[in-house]
Amino acid sequence: MIAKPQILLLPGLLCDARLWRDQVAVLAPLATPVVADLTLDDRIETMAARALAALDGHFALAGLSMGGYVALEIMRQAPDRVTRLALLDTGARADTDEQKRRRRGLISLSRSGQFRGVTPRLLPSLIHPSRLDGPLATEVMEMAERIGKEAFLRQQEAIMHRIDSRPHLPRIAVPTLVGVGSDDALTPPILAAEMAALIPGARLRHFADAGHLPTMETPEAVNAALAAWLAA
Repeated sequence: MIAKPQILLLPGLLCDARLWRDQVAVLAPLATPVVADLTLDDRIETMAARALAALDGHFALAGLSMGGYVALEIMRQAPDRVTRLALLDTGARADTDEQKRRRRGLISLSRSGQFRGVTPRLLPSLIHPSRLDGPLATEVMEMAERIGKEAFLRQQEAIMHRIDSRPHLPRIAVPTLVGVGSDDALTPPILAAEMAALIPGARLRHFADAGHLPTMETPEAVNAALAAWLAA
């Protein structure tokens, strides 16, 4: 009996396994899913190393947002172990000075005891406007509470210190899916198009009526894209 391939799923900032819940349910017959814990480190490089150490052999790799930054670092650290790559709602550029300024503001807010005020500020950037008053918004905020302040601070430090990955993209030599919510305000479709243009043979997919978290917002569309990517 041939063993199913592994698929390593990398969550985004303030996200846990709930981010990938609907994908795990659908993809489990095709691959063995492993959701990485990206809450313990304050650098993208160490997040990648920890995720790599948690499983053996070869695997498909999918990351969303911050998880995409980690996925690109895994492609640098262990390219021979990755069989295919999916980059969702992420980008290859380093933070701009303005983005770092905003992150430091959120860090200061959290350290002053107002961590619970962070997610409502971020929420309009995370999900489609039509879902801001619905149950999904509550789920996103609950997920952030589970991650907690200290992990949030580590993650923001990691994101601010990430490198510009664009020079590395042409070296990616595995089947690659680049996906993005059509209404993603945080990592807009133009960043996805930039990555897809730089990665040889990459396929670009837009998820209609989704913001930054299409795995939760439009899971059926994401599931179909990932299933096709795994089967290609």
